[in-house]
Amino acid sequence: MSGRAARADAEDALAPLAKRFLLPEGVIYLDGNSLGPLPAAVEPALADAVARQWGTGLIGSWNEHGWWEAPLRIGDAIGRLVGAAPGQTVAGDSTSVQLYTALGAATALRPDRPLLVTDPGHFPTDRYLAEAVARLRDGTEVHRVAPHDLDRFLAAHGTRVAAVSYSPVDFRTGELYDMAALTEVTHRAGAVVVWDLCHAAGAMPLHLDALDVDLAVGCGYKFLNGGPGAPAWLYAARRHHDVLDTPLTGWNGHADPFAMDPDYTPAPGVARARIGTPPVLSLLALEAALTVFEDVDLEQLRAKSLSLTEFFLDCAEELLTPLGVTPVTPREGARRGSHVALRHPHAHGLARALADRGVVVDRRPPDLLRFGVNALYTTHTELLTAAERLTTILRDSAYDPTPPPPGRVT
Repeated sequence: MSGRAARADAEDALAPLAKRFLLPEGVIYLDGNSLGPLPAAVEPALADAVARQWGTGLIGSWNEHGWWEAPLRIGDAIGRLVGAAPGQTVAGDSTSVQLYTALGAATALRPDRPLLVTDPGHFPTDRYLAEAVARLRDGTEVHRVAPHDLDRFLAAHGTRVAAVSYSPVDFRTGELYDMAALTEVTHRAGAVVVWDLCHAAGAMPLHLDALDVDLAVGCGYKFLNGGPGAPAWLYAARRHHDVLDTPLTGWNGHADPFAMDPDYTPAPGVARARIGTPPVLSLLALEAALTVFEDVDLEQLRAKSLSLTEFFLDCAEELLTPLGVTPVTPREGARRGSHVALRHPHAHGLARALADRGVVVDRRPPDLLRFGVNALYTTHTELLTAAERLTTILRDSAYDPTPPPPGRVT
């Protein structure tokens, strides 16, 4: 395994990109699928935003330094990573707010259809917000349908479905679903598709325009490396802009926000999805973080990601399976996102033990360990080291089997 890892790393054309991050010495960071590490460009950008733009420019910086245009400018930068032409993506507000906006707008596009479909395995926020949208839209019902069952469900109920909301990557297992096929079957039923790309954007090529996606959202703090609580983003296909009815009509989305008009008139284009005053410092941090993708071929990034996850699955099979660990991430590359999930009844204790030994991973209850890879900085050698350290922990029973306290992050 060590020879294979060394050869793969020696041949890695993306290896120099790790220098674009300020990674702690001696730490193997395999949790970038939850919070990306600090890009080197962020600190000076924030220092300038605070000391010069805010400190010296004061309120004039809304115009002089482009604060007002930041949500659309940064939205377009994200759009380039997800296959969206300019003018269709806006950044700002939280992931939950963007999801609520997208789901509300999607159901409004099909006002005569009462069903909203979501994944029973969706991240909790997606499920909670689907229910919230249904509560506020008379007659709407939420149906939880697994992606593998969508075709069958739509064959029976498709004429009543307003919108379908999925993520291409299962946040627990790392399974990758077929966005093209699920989008196509949704459109054949006359419904609107909403994609949650939190675990996909920045980790793989996405082709929102080419796939004819209607709406999509994503966070800024995972593979986009924008920092804790970084602003999220929303994509709305241009064909919907003239009729896009967003449920949260804040003053930033007004056609003439500084007129202080008593009545709401939506701005043209995707700008109508702006809501409140944007979090400028967080947006500028995200903008600086996105520079790590300059000159990066996303197809090459994806190829390395698949190499990394395949290698780690091989390590797990050889070293960890005999010790009671079960890989749950699909072996087939076309069905694999950018993290590997391993099952063990003491996942929490193992994650803490790994952290004590310089390997940062996370867990998902009740029994999953998640090993996230980011092809911009992760190496095959790091994955082998992580597997070896976990092997030692398991053989020595060197972990606390006590269940985690409520509310613990990892």
